[in-house]
Amino acid sequence: MRCKVLVYVVLLTLIKHVSPTEIHASPNTNATLPCNVTLPPSEIDKSLIEVSWISNGSDIASFRKAVTRIKEGFSWNTSDFVNGDFSLTILRASLSLQGVYECTVSENSTTLHSSNVTFSILASPTLSIPEQWVVLETESQLECHADGFYPPPVSFSWTRDGQVINPAYQVDGEQTAVGYYRAVGNLTFYPSREDQNVTFGCKVLHSGSYQELEFQVNITYLPSVKLSTVPSSSNNIPLTLYCDVESFYPEEVSVSWFQNGTVLPEPPGTEQNPDGTYRTRRYYTLTPEQREQGGKVECAVNQPGVKQPARSSMYLNEMVPRDEAPVLTKSAKASVAMMCISLVLVFLLCFGFSWRRRDEKQKSLSVSGIILPPHVIVGQKGRVTVSIEGRRVDRVQTAWFLNDTPISDTSLTGTSKANFNCLYNPLTTIHLPYGLTLTSPVSEKGPLLPSRAQMGYYKLHTEGPLHSSGSGTQQLISSLTFIPQISIHKGAVFKCQVSYAGKEKIVVERVSEKFTILSAPEVSEIQLAETPNDPDVISLTVQASQFHPDVITFRWFCQGGELSPVASQASSSPRPNSEGFFSASSQCKLPRSELEMGGTKVWVSVHHIALKQPVTCETRGFIKRPCVSEIVRSTSSPDQALTLGCEITDFYPPDITVTWLKLREGERDDREEEVIEGGEMWGPMQTHPRLFRATAILMRRPTIQEKKERGGGIVCRVEHCSLQEPIERHWRNADIVAPSIPASISVYWSSEGVGVFSLLLKGGHPKVKLLWAAGGPTLSPLVSNETEEIGDDGQRELKSVCALERSTRPPSRTDKQLEKRKNGHAIKTKAAVTDPDTQGIDYIDEKVDGENNNIDRDEETKSDLYEDSDEEREEDSGALHINRVNLTKGRRENERTRLRVCVEITHPALKLPVYRTWTEPNEEIAST
Repeated sequence: MRCKVLVYVVLLTLIKHVSPTEIHASPNTNATLPCNVTLPPSEIDKSLIEVSWISNGSDIASFRKAVTRIKEGFSWNTSDFVNGDFSLTILRASLSLQGVYECTVSENSTTLHSSNVTFSILASPTLSIPEQWVVLETESQLECHADGFYPPPVSFSWTRDGQVINPAYQVDGEQTAVGYYRAVGNLTFYPSREDQNVTFGCKVLHSGSYQELEFQVNITYLPSVKLSTVPSSSNNIPLTLYCDVESFYPEEVSVSWFQNGTVLPEPPGTEQNPDGTYRTRRYYTLTPEQREQGGKVECAVNQPGVKQPARSSMYLNEMVPRDEAPVLTKSAKASVAMMCISLVLVFLLCFGFSWRRRDEKQKSLSVSGIILPPHVIVGQKGRVTVSIEGRRVDRVQTAWFLNDTPISDTSLTGTSKANFNCLYNPLTTIHLPYGLTLTSPVSEKGPLLPSRAQMGYYKLHTEGPLHSSGSGTQQLISSLTFIPQISIHKGAVFKCQVSYAGKEKIVVERVSEKFTILSAPEVSEIQLAETPNDPDVISLTVQASQFHPDVITFRWFCQGGELSPVASQASSSPRPNSEGFFSASSQCKLPRSELEMGGTKVWVSVHHIALKQPVTCETRGFIKRPCVSEIVRSTSSPDQALTLGCEITDFYPPDITVTWLKLREGERDDREEEVIEGGEMWGPMQTHPRLFRATAILMRRPTIQEKKERGGGIVCRVEHCSLQEPIERHWRNADIVAPSIPASISVYWSSEGVGVFSLLLKGGHPKVKLLWAAGGPTLSPLVSNETEEIGDDGQRELKSVCALERSTRPPSRTDKQLEKRKNGHAIKTKAAVTDPDTQGIDYIDEKVDGENNNIDRDEETKSDLYEDSDEEREEDSGALHINRVNLTKGRRENERTRLRVCVEITHPALKLPVYRTWTEPNEEIAST
């Protein structure tokens, strides 16, 4: 009891009363609220630790009796509690989460620590300056917009070429609907000619940080305007006026004409003065009727940034004096009459001829309406088509419009138009002689642009002219392929204008009907959450986004019948986003008892006109499928106790079963006695709300029989209510150990020049692989023999032997027969394999040395037959194969290249292969 009291006294002396801390974070970022306690070095019972976080009288997180409760939108790491770290993390910080957070840590009702943390949002402003025109030497204002900052206020200051021209002043700004602030700073000044192309800057100070946005102003120079008239001798002919506009800037200017305050319809051109300003003269011709009206005529010049246009006006009575009507003689009157009659006749003839040609052209063409696709889907290509029939459709050209905007071919993006040796027309297909047409080289099967791309995709193509039978008419099909985008094509119509090549006059125009664009919804998984006021009720929510049009239906079902949603944005018209797509959600509620253990299956069916089949999502409540890691071994020596571990994470509910099984030769043995006892499980421990993790551990010592077998293995079988079949992880009972490799190759030469090369490797698992090769500058693979035995020390011994004969001449028929005989009879004894250094190895070439030079054809045939016989092969199954290596001659006469013999040793325990090489000494080359 005294010890316990002393521990409490020590803990009380360690209590720290920390002064309030301020934590700032940017919107939508994570922020950690610190709460650290210095714990005594002695072990503390974690079950007695209690932690709580409170803000504005509401419980945020708590840890009592090893049970964690934490509000959605917050997280902490309970594994850090043993280190005295009880910090809380705010996920996706927002304005609603600001305030004072209080952290309290206690043990067995004794307070160890209490501190306050003030959390607030710090959002920097976004600067923008609307493009403004200012008038030369006239009072003008510039605006600097600071949007999306928090908290207020901000300070504005203005600079010109880096020099401050307006000291800083503070603006509180106004709060937006989402809670952030925006403010506008103003600069009033009188622009001069020196301000042209000068850099101005808007500096904004917010919470100790500076931002600056530089820009240049556009200055407008006001013109001088003078209205004049072209002299005329009669009031019965049209009157031409002109308006001189001088010394203005920039070049863009528009001139409007008024008569008695009413705008007169349009006419144009500007010229540049030496001082950089522009001048233009605009004419306007009044009809006799307008001239007869008389009154006041004005010329008004409008410029960017100017509220009141520059004007010049005159009265027609003052501009055009009324002269007395001239008196004509009878002969003059007759001449004038004859001239008028001639002009009228010529006009009538030209008009009739023109009308006849126009009528013939229009009557000769039959243009269909615009054919729309049955379904227009976002991101998928659609085609609109017009069919034109007539006798001369090869001279017809078409132009396509979206509403009244001309459409150009964007499918050739990235292709140089210089590759074509002919005229390129982006609006029509190119017509070549003899009725041929040039179509776009881009295939429509190419990759589509993204469904929400900023640039529209259009491909214009023409088929024809196609000759129809009988009547001699031709058919031309003009098509437009496009990828629908809601922001561009919603509520739009296509227009096709038909005209003749080289003519501006439109013969026929067709306009399509409005079409509906479809976009299938993207449906989220069902999200489960506790109801704030009633923790025994669980809300299930599903989101549908990026769909069009806005009509969508959610239907909820559970085992036994259909459910009624408690909240749904689909019941009212959803609002579109900036791209024109709609989003909606639907919510359903069920008791926690039905969802807690996955007892009730719930699914939702989403119906939309763009879907061929409804989209269905389902859930079984809070059940989470476990993730099982591979089996990890903690010891490397086969003589030590075997410790195997397997991590099981992210599962719910916490009830989980682990069984360890023993495998034999890789096959599962389901007998009851093969289940391995002694397995342990640490946990389950809660890591997040409704998430647990555990560790399965097996400790055992392998038996002598298992060490010898080096096969089979162990299985970790995990069973959970979320799994239809158990999850199994296998560990093979095989130790990877590198063999012992000698430093060099052993060599023995026979009297006939046959070399026996050998290598003895000890230990290692699994079996090592060897590859022999020999030659001069280049190597060729060889045939070798391997035998495996258990040595006196109990280790595995692998002996590899390779025999070869060297030569400097290409193999002849006799050599091939001799080699065949050596390969057939080879080295008669197995001693060369088991121990190549054994004295008295009997080689067939040594025993019948004199006979080898007198072999006749019959003996060769017999030898071949003897070699191919099964009995002899069985008798010589342990014989050593003799390889033949042909060495090339060197640069000098009677000199050959040096023989190299190499063996490559590969094993899983070796990161790289190991090589052992024998090179023929120089004295042996000289002796041979």
